[in-house]
Amino acid sequence: MSKRKAPQESPNEGITDFLTELANYERNVNRAIHKYNAYRKAASVISRYPSKIRSGAEAKKLDGVGAKIAEKIDEFLSTGKLRKLEKIRQDDTSASINFLTRVTGIGPAAARKFVEEGIKTLEDLRRNEHKLTHHQRIGLKYFEDFEKRIPREEMLQMQEIVLKEVEKLDPNYIATVCGSFRRGAESSGDMDVLITHPSFTSDSSKQSRLLHQVVEQLEKVHFVTDVLSQGDTKFMGVCQLPDKEDGTAYPHRRIDIRLVPKDQYYCGVLYFTGSDIFNKNMRAHALEMGFTINEYTIRPLGVTGVAGEALPVESEEDIFDYIQWKYREPKDRSE
Repeated sequence: MSKRKAPQESPNEGITDFLTELANYERNVNRAIHKYNAYRKAASVISRYPSKIRSGAEAKKLDGVGAKIAEKIDEFLSTGKLRKLEKIRQDDTSASINFLTRVTGIGPAAARKFVEEGIKTLEDLRRNEHKLTHHQRIGLKYFEDFEKRIPREEMLQMQEIVLKEVEKLDPNYIATVCGSFRRGAESSGDMDVLITHPSFTSDSSKQSRLLHQVVEQLEKVHFVTDVLSQGDTKFMGVCQLPDKEDGTAYPHRRIDIRLVPKDQYYCGVLYFTGSDIFNKNMRAHALEMGFTINEYTIRPLGVTGVAGEALPVESEEDIFDYIQWKYREPKDRSE
Protein backbone atom coordinates (compact mmCIF):
# COMPACT_ATOMS: atom_id res chain seq x y z
CA MET A 1 0.00 0.00 0.00
CA SER A 2 1.51 3.35 -0.94
CA LYS A 3 2.02 5.77 1.91
CA ARG A 4 0.45 9.18 1.69
CA LYS A 5 3.03 11.95 1.43
CA ALA A 6 3.62 14.01 4.54
CA PRO A 7 2.18 17.53 4.19
CA GLN A 8 4.76 19.96 2.87
CA GLU A 9 5.59 22.96 4.99
CA SER A 10 4.61 26.21 3.32
CA PRO A 11 7.68 28.26 2.32
CA ASN A 12 5.89 31.31 3.78
CA GLU A 13 4.83 29.86 7.12
CA GLY A 14 6.20 32.83 9.10
CA ILE A 15 4.06 35.26 7.10
CA THR A 16 0.88 33.16 7.29
CA ASP A 17 1.41 32.70 11.07
CA PHE A 18 1.59 36.43 11.78
CA LEU A 19 -1.38 37.16 9.50
CA THR A 20 -3.47 34.49 11.29
CA GLU A 21 -2.49 35.95 14.67
CA LEU A 22 -3.50 39.44 13.53
CA ALA A 23 -6.80 38.05 12.16
CA ASN A 24 -7.65 36.44 15.51
CA TYR A 25 -6.80 39.64 17.37
CA GLU A 26 -9.07 41.72 15.11
CA ARG A 27 -11.97 39.27 15.58
CA ASN A 28 -11.61 38.48 19.29
CA VAL A 29 -10.41 41.77 20.75
CA ASN A 30 -11.33 44.55 18.29
CA ARG A 31 -14.42 42.78 16.88
CA ALA A 32 -13.36 44.12 13.47
CA ILE A 33 -14.73 41.38 11.21
CA HIS A 34 -13.73 43.14 7.94
CA LYS A 35 -10.08 43.26 9.08
CA TYR A 36 -10.32 39.66 10.30
CA ASN A 37 -11.57 38.59 6.84
CA ALA A 38 -8.83 40.60 5.06
CA TYR A 39 -6.01 39.02 7.09
CA ARG A 40 -7.52 35.54 6.73
CA LYS A 41 -7.88 35.87 2.96
CA ALA A 42 -4.27 37.07 2.63
CA ALA A 43 -3.03 34.19 4.84
CA SER A 44 -4.99 31.67 2.78
CA VAL A 45 -3.67 32.96 -0.56
CA ILE A 46 -0.05 33.16 0.69
CA SER A 47 -0.18 29.68 2.24
CA ARG A 48 -0.76 28.24 -1.25
CA TYR A 49 1.94 30.35 -2.95
CA PRO A 50 4.50 27.77 -4.10
CA SER A 51 7.73 29.77 -3.65
CA LYS A 52 9.24 31.89 -0.89
CA ILE A 53 7.96 35.47 -0.96
CA ARG A 54 10.90 37.92 -1.11
CA SER A 55 9.08 41.25 -0.74
CA GLY A 56 5.78 42.97 -0.03
CA ALA A 57 5.66 44.03 -3.69
CA GLU A 58 5.77 40.37 -4.78
CA ALA A 59 3.00 39.48 -2.29
CA LYS A 60 0.89 42.43 -3.46
CA LYS A 61 0.52 40.81 -6.89
CA LEU A 62 -1.60 38.11 -5.21
CA ASP A 63 -5.37 38.54 -5.02
CA GLY A 64 -6.23 39.54 -1.45
CA VAL A 65 -2.94 41.22 -0.49
CA GLY A 66 -3.33 45.00 -0.29
CA ALA A 67 -0.81 47.80 0.31
CA LYS A 68 -1.04 47.73 4.13
CA ILE A 69 -0.52 43.97 4.36
CA ALA A 70 2.36 44.25 1.83
CA GLU A 71 4.00 46.85 4.15
CA LYS A 72 3.71 44.47 7.09
CA ILE A 73 5.26 41.68 5.01
CA ASP A 74 8.22 43.96 4.17
CA GLU A 75 8.65 44.79 7.86
CA PHE A 76 8.51 41.11 8.82
CA LEU A 77 10.97 40.08 6.08
CA SER A 78 13.52 42.74 7.04
CA THR A 79 13.27 42.48 10.87
CA GLY A 80 11.81 39.01 11.51
CA LYS A 81 9.01 40.54 13.59
CA LEU A 82 6.13 43.01 13.51
CA ARG A 83 5.86 46.06 15.79
CA LYS A 84 2.06 45.86 15.83
CA LEU A 85 2.12 42.22 16.92
CA GLU A 86 4.79 42.82 19.58
CA LYS A 87 2.58 45.58 21.02
CA ILE A 88 -0.50 43.31 21.00
CA ARG A 89 1.43 40.52 22.72
CA GLN A 90 2.59 42.90 25.43
CA ASP A 91 -0.97 44.07 26.08
CA ASP A 92 -2.06 41.70 28.83
CA THR A 93 -5.81 42.20 28.30
CA SER A 94 -5.66 41.55 24.54
CA ALA A 95 -3.45 38.50 25.00
CA SER A 96 -5.75 37.05 27.70
CA ILE A 97 -8.95 37.61 25.67
CA ASN A 98 -7.30 36.03 22.64
CA PHE A 99 -6.15 33.05 24.70
CA LEU A 100 -9.48 32.38 26.45
CA THR A 101 -11.37 32.31 23.14
CA ARG A 102 -9.36 29.19 22.29
CA VAL A 103 -11.48 27.34 24.86
CA THR A 104 -14.50 26.02 22.97
CA GLY A 105 -17.68 27.66 24.26
CA ILE A 106 -15.93 30.92 25.21
CA GLY A 107 -16.61 33.65 22.66
CA PRO A 108 -15.00 37.12 22.63
CA ALA A 109 -17.72 38.68 24.86
CA ALA A 110 -17.45 35.95 27.52
CA ALA A 111 -13.63 36.10 27.35
CA ARG A 112 -13.67 39.88 27.90
CA LYS A 113 -16.00 39.45 30.90
CA PHE A 114 -13.74 36.77 32.43
CA VAL A 115 -10.64 38.96 31.98
CA GLU A 116 -12.44 41.89 33.65
CA GLU A 117 -13.07 39.54 36.60
CA GLY A 118 -9.36 38.65 36.72
CA ILE A 119 -9.83 35.22 35.08
CA LYS A 120 -7.03 35.04 32.50
CA THR A 121 -5.53 31.54 32.42
CA LEU A 122 -6.64 27.90 32.32
CA GLU A 123 -5.80 27.65 36.03
CA ASP A 124 -8.05 30.67 36.73
CA LEU A 125 -10.85 28.97 34.77
CA ARG A 126 -10.38 25.73 36.72
CA ARG A 127 -10.59 27.65 40.00
CA ASN A 128 -13.80 29.32 38.79
CA GLU A 129 -15.44 26.33 37.16
CA HIS A 130 -18.76 27.16 38.87
CA LYS A 131 -18.96 30.26 36.62
CA LEU A 132 -18.67 28.23 33.41
CA THR A 133 -21.49 26.89 31.26
CA HIS A 134 -21.68 23.15 30.55
CA HIS A 135 -20.18 23.79 27.08
CA GLN A 136 -17.29 25.82 28.52
CA ARG A 137 -16.56 23.17 31.18
CA ILE A 138 -16.20 20.50 28.48
CA GLY A 139 -14.02 22.93 26.47
CA LEU A 140 -11.78 23.36 29.49
CA LYS A 141 -11.70 19.64 30.28
CA TYR A 142 -10.44 18.74 26.79
CA PHE A 143 -8.56 21.98 26.04
CA GLU A 144 -5.22 20.29 25.30
CA ASP A 145 -6.87 17.67 23.07
CA PHE A 146 -8.93 20.23 21.12
CA GLU A 147 -5.78 22.30 20.47
CA LYS A 148 -4.30 19.40 18.48
CA ARG A 149 -4.97 19.10 14.77
CA ILE A 150 -6.58 15.84 13.61
CA PRO A 151 -4.31 14.02 11.10
CA ARG A 152 -6.07 12.87 7.94
CA GLU A 153 -5.38 9.23 8.77
CA GLU A 154 -7.35 9.67 12.01
CA MET A 155 -10.15 11.56 10.22
CA LEU A 156 -10.49 8.63 7.79
CA GLN A 157 -10.94 6.23 10.73
CA MET A 158 -13.51 8.58 12.30
CA GLN A 159 -15.37 8.83 8.99
CA GLU A 160 -15.43 5.04 8.68
CA ILE A 161 -17.05 4.65 12.11
CA VAL A 162 -19.69 7.35 11.49
CA LEU A 163 -20.66 6.07 8.02
CA LYS A 164 -20.75 2.45 9.20
CA GLU A 165 -22.97 3.19 12.22
CA VAL A 166 -25.34 5.42 10.23
CA GLU A 167 -25.66 2.71 7.56
CA LYS A 168 -26.27 0.08 10.26
CA LEU A 169 -29.06 2.22 11.70
CA ASP A 170 -30.84 2.74 8.37
CA PRO A 171 -29.27 2.35 4.89
CA ASN A 172 -31.51 5.18 3.63
CA TYR A 173 -29.55 7.79 5.55
CA ILE A 174 -27.05 9.82 3.54
CA ALA A 175 -24.04 11.17 5.43
CA THR A 176 -21.10 13.31 4.31
CA VAL A 177 -18.06 14.50 6.26
CA CYS A 178 -17.55 18.09 5.09
CA GLY A 179 -15.08 20.89 5.91
CA SER A 180 -11.41 20.95 4.95
CA PHE A 181 -11.30 17.14 5.26
CA ARG A 182 -13.56 16.81 2.19
CA ARG A 183 -11.25 19.22 0.36
CA GLY A 184 -8.38 16.78 0.96
CA ALA A 185 -6.64 18.60 3.81
CA GLU A 186 -3.84 16.71 5.58
CA SER A 187 -5.29 17.71 8.96
CA SER A 188 -8.54 19.14 10.32
CA GLY A 189 -9.61 21.16 13.33
CA ASP A 190 -12.78 19.14 13.99
CA MET A 191 -15.26 16.79 12.34
CA ASP A 192 -18.28 18.28 10.56
CA VAL A 193 -20.93 15.76 9.44
CA LEU A 194 -24.08 16.45 7.42
CA ILE A 195 -26.86 13.84 7.39
CA THR A 196 -30.22 13.55 5.68
CA HIS A 197 -32.95 11.00 5.10
CA PRO A 198 -35.51 10.69 2.26
CA SER A 199 -38.34 10.95 4.80
CA PHE A 200 -37.22 14.45 5.81
CA THR A 201 -37.78 17.40 3.46
CA SER A 202 -38.23 21.14 3.98
CA ASP A 203 -42.01 20.53 3.91
CA SER A 204 -41.88 17.83 6.61
CA SER A 205 -42.97 18.33 10.17
CA LYS A 206 -40.19 17.99 12.77
CA GLN A 207 -38.13 14.82 12.53
CA SER A 208 -36.28 14.98 15.83
CA ARG A 209 -35.64 11.24 16.02
CA LEU A 210 -33.55 11.21 12.83
CA LEU A 211 -30.67 13.09 14.46
CA HIS A 212 -31.18 11.80 18.01
CA GLN A 213 -31.00 8.15 16.99
CA VAL A 214 -27.73 8.74 15.07
CA VAL A 215 -26.19 10.35 18.17
CA GLU A 216 -27.52 7.53 20.39
CA GLN A 217 -26.00 4.94 18.05
CA LEU A 218 -22.61 6.71 18.15
CA GLU A 219 -22.82 6.90 21.96
CA LYS A 220 -23.68 3.19 22.11
CA VAL A 221 -20.42 2.28 20.34
CA HIS A 222 -18.54 4.75 22.63
CA PHE A 223 -17.52 7.01 19.74
CA VAL A 224 -19.45 10.06 21.01
CA THR A 225 -18.25 10.70 24.58
CA ASP A 226 -19.81 14.06 25.53
CA VAL A 227 -22.69 16.29 24.46
CA LEU A 228 -22.09 20.05 24.23
CA SER A 229 -25.53 20.90 22.90
CA GLN A 230 -28.26 19.09 21.02
CA GLY A 231 -31.39 20.16 19.18
CA ASP A 232 -33.57 18.49 16.57
CA THR A 233 -31.28 19.47 13.68
CA LYS A 234 -27.85 20.16 15.20
CA PHE A 235 -25.65 18.21 17.57
CA MET A 236 -22.38 19.56 18.99
CA GLY A 237 -20.24 17.16 20.94
CA VAL A 238 -17.02 15.28 21.57
CA CYS A 239 -15.84 12.01 20.04
CA GLN A 240 -12.88 9.66 20.42
CA LEU A 241 -11.49 6.74 18.45
CA PRO A 242 -11.07 3.39 20.27
CA ASP A 243 -7.64 2.94 21.91
CA LYS A 244 -4.68 2.08 19.70
CA GLU A 245 -3.35 -1.48 19.59
CA ASP A 246 -0.71 -0.66 22.20
CA GLY A 247 -3.42 0.58 24.57
CA THR A 248 -2.70 4.31 24.26
CA ALA A 249 -5.71 6.57 23.91
CA TYR A 250 -6.49 8.86 21.01
CA PRO A 251 -7.22 12.54 21.82
CA HIS A 252 -10.82 13.64 22.23
CA ARG A 253 -12.07 15.56 19.19
CA ARG A 254 -14.85 18.03 18.46
CA ILE A 255 -17.71 16.75 16.29
CA ASP A 256 -20.76 18.55 14.87
CA ILE A 257 -23.60 16.66 13.17
CA ARG A 258 -26.31 18.54 11.26
CA LEU A 259 -29.58 17.10 9.99
CA VAL A 260 -30.56 18.77 6.70
CA PRO A 261 -33.80 18.29 4.70
CA LYS A 262 -33.20 16.04 1.67
CA ASP A 263 -34.15 18.76 -0.85
CA GLN A 264 -31.63 21.16 0.74
CA TYR A 265 -28.89 18.58 1.37
CA TYR A 266 -26.54 19.28 -1.55
CA CYS A 267 -26.68 23.06 -1.05
CA GLY A 268 -25.68 22.28 2.55
CA VAL A 269 -22.87 19.92 1.51
CA LEU A 270 -21.52 22.55 -0.90
CA TYR A 271 -21.67 25.28 1.74
CA PHE A 272 -20.12 23.27 4.60
CA THR A 273 -17.36 21.88 2.37
CA GLY A 274 -16.14 25.44 1.71
CA SER A 275 -13.72 27.06 1.63
CA ASP A 276 -15.51 30.21 2.75
CA ILE A 277 -13.64 32.22 0.09
CA PHE A 278 -14.66 29.70 -2.59
CA ASN A 279 -18.29 29.98 -1.39
CA LYS A 280 -18.12 33.77 -1.58
CA ASN A 281 -16.75 33.66 -5.14
CA MET A 282 -19.40 31.13 -6.19
CA ARG A 283 -22.20 33.26 -4.70
CA ALA A 284 -20.88 36.34 -6.53
CA HIS A 285 -20.82 34.42 -9.85
CA ALA A 286 -24.34 33.10 -9.19
CA LEU A 287 -25.64 36.66 -8.69
CA GLU A 288 -24.10 37.71 -12.01
CA MET A 289 -25.97 34.81 -13.62
CA GLY A 290 -29.25 35.77 -11.95
CA PHE A 291 -29.34 33.31 -9.03
CA THR A 292 -28.97 33.47 -5.29
CA ILE A 293 -27.31 30.61 -3.38
CA ASN A 294 -27.09 29.97 0.35
CA GLU A 295 -26.63 26.89 2.53
CA TYR A 296 -30.27 25.87 1.94
CA THR A 297 -31.27 26.63 -1.64
CA ILE A 298 -30.48 28.03 -5.06
CA ARG A 299 -33.19 30.36 -6.35
CA PRO A 300 -33.56 32.40 -9.55
CA LEU A 301 -33.76 36.17 -9.17
CA GLY A 302 -36.61 37.83 -11.06
CA VAL A 303 -36.24 41.14 -12.92
CA THR A 304 -37.21 42.92 -9.70
CA GLY A 305 -34.40 41.17 -7.82
CA VAL A 306 -36.81 39.13 -5.72
CA ALA A 307 -35.83 35.46 -5.35
CA GLY A 308 -38.24 32.91 -6.80
CA GLU A 309 -38.98 29.32 -5.73
CA ALA A 310 -36.10 27.04 -4.76
CA LEU A 311 -34.84 24.98 -7.72
CA PRO A 312 -34.64 21.17 -7.44
CA VAL A 313 -31.13 19.98 -6.52
CA GLU A 314 -30.10 16.31 -6.55
CA SER A 315 -26.32 16.79 -6.48
CA GLU A 316 -23.65 19.49 -6.13
CA GLU A 317 -23.17 19.33 -9.92
CA ASP A 318 -26.77 20.59 -10.36
CA ILE A 319 -25.87 23.83 -8.58
CA PHE A 320 -22.82 24.42 -10.82
CA ASP A 321 -24.96 23.65 -13.90
CA TYR A 322 -27.64 26.18 -12.97
CA ILE A 323 -25.10 29.00 -12.77
CA GLN A 324 -23.12 27.72 -15.80
CA TRP A 325 -19.92 27.28 -13.83
CA LYS A 326 -17.51 24.44 -14.52
CA TYR A 327 -17.79 21.80 -11.79
CA ARG A 328 -14.93 21.81 -9.31
CA GLU A 329 -14.02 18.77 -7.24
CA PRO A 330 -13.88 19.44 -3.47
CA LYS A 331 -10.04 19.22 -3.58
CA ASP A 332 -10.04 22.23 -5.95
CA ARG A 333 -12.09 24.48 -3.66
CA SER A 334 -9.42 25.53 -1.15
CA GLU A 335 -8.92 29.14 -2.09
